[in-house]
Amino acid sequence: MTDYQVFDLGDVQLQSGRTSANTQLAYKTYGELAADKSNVIVCPTPFGGRHINLEPSILPGRPLDPTKYFIVVINMFGNGLSTSPSHLPGHLPQPLDPTQVPQFTIYDNVMAQHRLLAEVFGVEHIAMVYGRSMGAIQAFHWGALFPDQVARICCICGAARPSPHNQLFLQGLKATLTLDSNWRPGQNAGGDIGGGNNVDNCGWFDATPERGLAAMARVYAGWALSQGFYREEAWRSLGYASVEEFVVERWEGFLKKSNANDILAMLWSWQHADISANDLYQGDFSAALGAIRAKALVMPCETDLYFRVEDNRREVAQMPNASLLPIPSIWGHMAGSYPEGVVDSNFIDAAVFDLLASN
Repeated sequence: MTDYQVFDLGDVQLQSGRTSANTQLAYKTYGELAADKSNVIVCPTPFGGRHINLEPSILPGRPLDPTKYFIVVINMFGNGLSTSPSHLPGHLPQPLDPTQVPQFTIYDNVMAQHRLLAEVFGVEHIAMVYGRSMGAIQAFHWGALFPDQVARICCICGAARPSPHNQLFLQGLKATLTLDSNWRPGQNAGGDIGGGNNVDNCGWFDATPERGLAAMARVYAGWALSQGFYREEAWRSLGYASVEEFVVERWEGFLKKSNANDILAMLWSWQHADISANDLYQGDFSAALGAIRAKALVMPCETDLYFRVEDNRREVAQMPNASLLPIPSIWGHMAGSYPEGVVDSNFIDAAVFDLLASN
């Protein structure tokens, strides 16, 4: 049994040029839709996350209050619930044919999410799109792609597109994972979107890459939390007796919950995230930022190693109705997340309450 619903989109033509057959979005709703449909909050999921991971934030008395708002948490493509590489029958036929793997951009995700809101709920106005990490990237896209329909966006530890440094980090993750002996490289199938980075998924895992995932976990753990987090041994507050225990139980455990091919699909989506990489803006990043009319709250963490405050500062400067509020925390990219960054929840909640109260 599942605790979520599924929206069937049928066959979808993707930005990559590939067609995703029998495409599905998995989503879950919380609260009741108001008669005038004015209380909708959309929450896209982050990298590796699912709707269940957002539930600790969806509580009465917090900004995502299901007694006040109709909250729609939408699982991004590639996370194992919505259409993902792991859903392909037998994974892929042999010989390896990577052209059958759907490659979803964030644009593809948001366009599908828009269909879900319109076709299932008849929603044309969204009170807020709220996201962190890749969820925040999707929130930026919502603001740029549907400026007349989104009243507010809240972007926590994310950006309108990855910086060159962030791109290098993502390439490092993929390189680490695909060194595993279970990686089966294929030929480049094309489909590069925006930014000119040749980062297509040109292969397949035909078995779980245990060593690759363990290595990736160590890279990820070093970047997801700040130097101060490790210096202060803040992992002890989570009940871990050592850094090794923290890495193995938390980070290896996190990655091994996902199919490795799905992980690669989500990395591809992250690498190709750019609010201007579409027919609407044709690569004009400044125009895309300037088109976001939503009241925007952009909250980087001061110690986030992925999405730096300075990158967000430059984005906010080009957005007509945005404010920048860095989170003072040693929890890095995990600030405000559960269970790691809950220490920062009060700071974040206060700012989001103010955003929801604004006109």
